[in-house]
Amino acid sequence: MQHNPIIDIFYPEDNDLRRLLIHHSRQVLDKALEICRRHPELNLDSALVEIGAWVHDIGIRRCHAPGIGCTGDMPYLLHGIAGGEMLRSYEGPLGVPYSREQLARFCERHTGTGLVEENFRQRHIPVPEILTADPRALCPETEEERVVCYADKFFSKSHPERTRTVEQTARSLEGFGMAGVHLFLSWAERYE
Repeated sequence: MQHNPIIDIFYPEDNDLRRLLIHHSRQVLDKALEICRRHPELNLDSALVEIGAWVHDIGIRRCHAPGIGCTGDMPYLLHGIAGGEMLRSYEGPLGVPYSREQLARFCERHTGTGLVEENFRQRHIPVPEILTADPRALCPETEEERVVCYADKFFSKSHPERTRTVEQTARSLEGFGMAGVHLFLSWAERYE
């Protein structure tokens, strides 16, 4: 599959941002499905992992990241929340056997190794309301969410030609705090 049809809903025009999103999502998808194949003991829903990998970054268009062609007005740290909102508010059929809520969670829970209030405070971004009700609301909970989150860390939309090593990825996560680095390394032990 070249890309998932959900991409067409939110990125209907053929442009650089759409092509970057498809390229990045494919990289994440390939890594995530490799984990599914290598670890049958985890009983992963590989179809859900596949769709989650395709949709995890759909919110980038609403964020301000001119280096990758995103001309929205939200801070980039909020792209997952934006993607969740986009999926939940879309009223047409998505054409998949999963709920909008299941897919929105992949968007909201893939940044860093999950986001907590401190990640927003450090960047002087107002703490999203979703965290006031549940401080772990932006952290992956299911194994499928963790696999997509983990796979995503190896690929940067700023440098789509590169694949990071586990060590490079761990260093790239230091800005989210050492707890996130340790969590990532525990995932590496589990999935690699």
